[in-house]
Amino acid sequence: MTLKEFRYIVALAQERHFGRAAAKCFVSEPTMSVAIHKIEEELGVRLFERGKTHVVATEIGARIAVQAQRVLDEAALVRKVAHQGRDQLSGPLRLGVIPTIGPYVLPAVVPILRQRAPGMPLALEENITANLAVLLRRGALDAIILTLPFEEPGAVVLPLYDEPFKVVVPDGHRWENRRAIKARELESETVLLLHGGHCFRDQVLGTCPALSRPDADLTLGNSLEAIRSMVASGFGITVLPCSTLPRNHHARLLREIAFEGPVPSRRVALAWRKSFTRPEAIEVLRESIIEVRIPCLRMLPR
Repeated sequence: MTLKEFRYIVALAQERHFGRAAAKCFVSEPTMSVAIHKIEEELGVRLFERGKTHVVATEIGARIAVQAQRVLDEAALVRKVAHQGRDQLSGPLRLGVIPTIGPYVLPAVVPILRQRAPGMPLALEENITANLAVLLRRGALDAIILTLPFEEPGAVVLPLYDEPFKVVVPDGHRWENRRAIKARELESETVLLLHGGHCFRDQVLGTCPALSRPDADLTLGNSLEAIRSMVASGFGITVLPCSTLPRNHHARLLREIAFEGPVPSRRVALAWRKSFTRPEAIEVLRESIIEVRIPCLRMLPR
């Protein structure tokens, strides 16, 4: 059976009249009648009871009409997928992002991206780098935003921007009026860091290796927001990426202090599979990120 014949069955079941069903399918009434009779002969069952003024689907005819509609819906979905293949900015982009970037940068990216590609919504996965890499490799994600270094066979990695770190202390801390802090001074304080698995934790430890000592005074948190709240309460100090700092919560209870040079920073990048078939989607995402106006970020040329 053909899709055209499925349309005839559905139209006749809905309209209950050969003339109206034929008009709906843009064919003549005799053509519709002959086609339905042919289908019934092929299937070996009566699909419709024919009266002088109306047509009624038999029990089996009604069931077949429902199944025919499902087939038509699936066929329409195939066409939609094919259309998305032609229009690379049509359809969701499955994007992974690490937790220390997503909540702080994406709110600025989404309005720009929606204007540039209104038919390409983001299906977001927030996770640590190791898990995002697995999802990208398996094809469960189309692209990921993370920090370097990152090496993944079969992946393209494009640096986006550099982001400096800042020391954050509670209001009233002995450093609150300092203009800059040496990285090595952190080891004299109670420092709050993310749990293991977060690349930002490793980057902070790289900034001040003494914090890796077994006797270092460290407290671990599950998120930057939890850490920020602990610092605001006076529990300790922390180091944060600059994009996470312009926040309303606890602003009056926190003080931001720059690092003395060389200022520690991280490089944020976009990665995707070499085989990904929507390069235009990647490019418009990159352009949207580069257009973000967060003053402390230094955008990189392609």
